[in-house]
Amino acid sequence: MCEPNVVGDWQEYDEHAGLRVTVHRLEQNEPPRGRDDAAEGLTYFSLRVTVENRGERHYGIHLEDGQIDVRIGSDGESAFIDWRNSQFIEGFDVYPLRRATAVLYAAGPEASLNQVDVQIQLRVEEEWTERRLWAGGIGLYEGSAHAGAGRGCLAHEVSNFLRDQAEEGTA
Repeated sequence: MCEPNVVGDWQEYDEHAGLRVTVHRLEQNEPPRGRDDAAEGLTYFSLRVTVENRGERHYGIHLEDGQIDVRIGSDGESAFIDWRNSQFIEGFDVYPLRRATAVLYAAGPEASLNQVDVQIQLRVEEEWTERRLWAGGIGLYEGSAHAGAGRGCLAHEVSNFLRDQAEEGTA
């Protein structure tokens, strides 16, 4: 793969038939229970991680603190994660044709939020899955990667073409 998953893309787990995950709804957003004092001067944003079961059996999943890593800006600095406002998936059985969603609140300098990388390592049935990475940014269309991701790659060119076509259609 020549670029990371784009925010909004679904990724399936080969080792767990029918189980897939996505990072989506990356947006500037204030937390519901108020700002953490440690985030003073930073801009809050939220994202959702949804696990969907399209298989034939249920899976016990965990997606807790430490299994989600959020990096911002071109240097990949760690975002401030507001654990108090975030909602995780802790030992939940996802049955066929059902979903479970975690909501994460984070913050960082506003100038760095145009490039956000989210790494997920889901635990399924007490086994760790491979890490998966999604790229996006505040103010970008969901489904478009940050500047420079996969530069020169056919998938990146197709993504740019489709985005340009969509913009022309709304102009």
